[in-house]
Amino acid sequence: MKKSIHKSITLLMLLVVFATGCKKEKDPEIATPTASNIEIGTANNKQAIRGRDFHLNVDVIAGDKIKGVEIKILQKAGQTYTANWKFELAWDQYNGVKNTNVHKHFTIPAEAPEGRYDFCFIVYDENGTRLELKEDFTILDATSIEVDPKIGRDIFSRNGTMIYYMDTYVEQELIFKKGDEFTAHAQVSEIKGDGILYTILIKRKANYFPESIDKLDFSKAIVISKVAHTGLPNASKVSTLKQINGTYGGESIIIGTERDGNEPISNLINGEKAWESGKYNLVILYKNTTYNMSTYKSIPITIVY
Repeated sequence: MKKSIHKSITLLMLLVVFATGCKKEKDPEIATPTASNIEIGTANNKQAIRGRDFHLNVDVIAGDKIKGVEIKILQKAGQTYTANWKFELAWDQYNGVKNTNVHKHFTIPAEAPEGRYDFCFIVYDENGTRLELKEDFTILDATSIEVDPKIGRDIFSRNGTMIYYMDTYVEQELIFKKGDEFTAHAQVSEIKGDGILYTILIKRKANYFPESIDKLDFSKAIVISKVAHTGLPNASKVSTLKQINGTYGGESIIIGTERDGNEPISNLINGEKAWESGKYNLVILYKNTTYNMSTYKSIPITIVY
């Protein structure tokens, strides 16, 4: 009997040791890549116009390290297209890093058939896992869109003297000093319905480059002017000076002023955006809120403070 009990105890101990050993040897859960701040198309409208520039932005954190990043635009099953077509791009510049911002601009080929697609964003990880995002996506021809906003007729002046007209510099460099009045007259055309037009100044060292109003951070941007419009007819134009719905949009700012022009409540120009000498970008941003279409333009200037 004692011998039998001893054997049972020994067997039980072996089972405990085996179970403990298995538990220790169990592989930890493998982390997969994650994505945030996703923008597929300007202002994340998930559409593109064939033959034109396309905007993609994604913040990526790898489980271990990035092994590859790619996108695929694929035709949907059950949809009718004028031709078979797909589009793929891959980038290896992010390989070997733990986290990064994938910010890309590329042209959607002009031969892309119009229609609904699957837009796939894929991240491969060195640990063998992968992240795949799939979104509904639309490719349009420019003749098929309701509004096609275009920024133009840019006129900038210093203390009343014109120094820049459209895309022609009168001076080799746009330089402004403390106390100068900077006038930034911008216009957007080919619009209708409702929308907002901003002109802003941003320090280049802030490493902040908004391409849509949805991404505006007023702690980093000095607003020169803001103009909103509602109910405009087809093929209208709006400028920072033109009267819209009974009110005028301001288009000038004094370099060194205490507050910006973000009406009706202007913001103090302090903190990260406080005036100082250096390189700035003058950024013109427009969003048509009726049709969710956006556009932007950036022009370098220098401030000597």
